[in-house]
Amino acid sequence: MIETVRLTNLAIGYQTKQHVKMVADHLNAAIWSGELTCLLGRNGIGKSTLLRTLSAFQPALGGEILLSVNGQPETALSQFTDKQLSRLIGVVLTEKPDVRNMTIEELVGMGRSPYTGFWGTLSQDDRQQVEEAIRLVGIASLKGRYIHTLSDGERQKVMIAKALAQQTPVIYLDEPTAFLDYPSKVEMMQLLHRLAREQGKTIFLSTHDVELSLQVADRIWLMEPGLLSVGTPRQLADDGTLGRFIEHKGILFDAQTLTMRVTE
Repeated sequence: MIETVRLTNLAIGYQTKQHVKMVADHLNAAIWSGELTCLLGRNGIGKSTLLRTLSAFQPALGGEILLSVNGQPETALSQFTDKQLSRLIGVVLTEKPDVRNMTIEELVGMGRSPYTGFWGTLSQDDRQQVEEAIRLVGIASLKGRYIHTLSDGERQKVMIAKALAQQTPVIYLDEPTAFLDYPSKVEMMQLLHRLAREQGKTIFLSTHDVELSLQVADRIWLMEPGLLSVGTPRQLADDGTLGRFIEHKGILFDAQTLTMRVTE
């Protein structure tokens, strides 16, 4: 496993009409290839802002995000062109793909856009990458289906296949289990964990599914006011970080089993 993304004194936020709004600063952490890393935190803490900054959708307010992939030396995210980033980072957002008259293969094929020419015509190699991405997420039986006929879980798998077809070493996902029932949430997290391990991908996602993340993730990033805690679920349970975050009136955390229960 190799460190692929590193934050050094990162400050994140956004520009309003009146001033710059700082959301979090002094963020120091790393994301590793071959691991599933989950970002946890309460609503409004800045998870989406951090994910957008990591994805280069908005600039950092300070510090650096360093990227080291494909054996290359660490390079600041800001030094890459948009075209270069399209071959390094894949992003899967929360929004459902609202498209009609487009098949699974056509949408997944859009992931090949960093490699196709101006007209976006897929070569034989592009088509093979699309087929492989569809196979990896387990939706080969759905080929030929239109996107609007799929369930939420099936659509999410299509979007992950699109990111895989993009062949980026790093994949970021924003709330990939949103809108899914519990069995589908479990299946989605297990799929992402397997892809990280078997494909050597660096997979980082934000989620509100705390207990599920603790059961599946290799590493946890926990955002709290003025603090970013990073470690394995076991490490964060043993040092009391998870208990401090989870336990509130009516909720108890079992550090041994990494589970929660509701009390009266």
